[in-house]
Amino acid sequence: MFVITLRFADKIKAPLFMDGHNAWIKRGLDDGVFLLTGSLQPSAGGAILAHNASPEEIEARVQDDPFVAEGIVSAEILTITPGHTDERLAFLKD
Repeated sequence: MFVITLRFADKIKAPLFMDGHNAWIKRGLDDGVFLLTGSLQPSAGGAILAHNASPEEIEARVQDDPFVAEGIVSAEILTITPGHTDERLAFLKD
């Protein structure tokens, strides 16, 4: 399981690449890799909860984000090994 943070480095260029970034997010959700995406407050960037991929696959996927490729955000990938979970998230321990 992974927590990915995307912190703004250059907000000025963000509108130029927003459509591509949103398509990248949709692809991650459609592929079943992204479980949740959202904004870091206040207006600091975004965060993604991901699973069902290897660390190498996550790294490659993150590098494919137009925001990352264009230097609009800096990405950090945290790997989490789920221990205790609410029963609704038990599938993450598999």
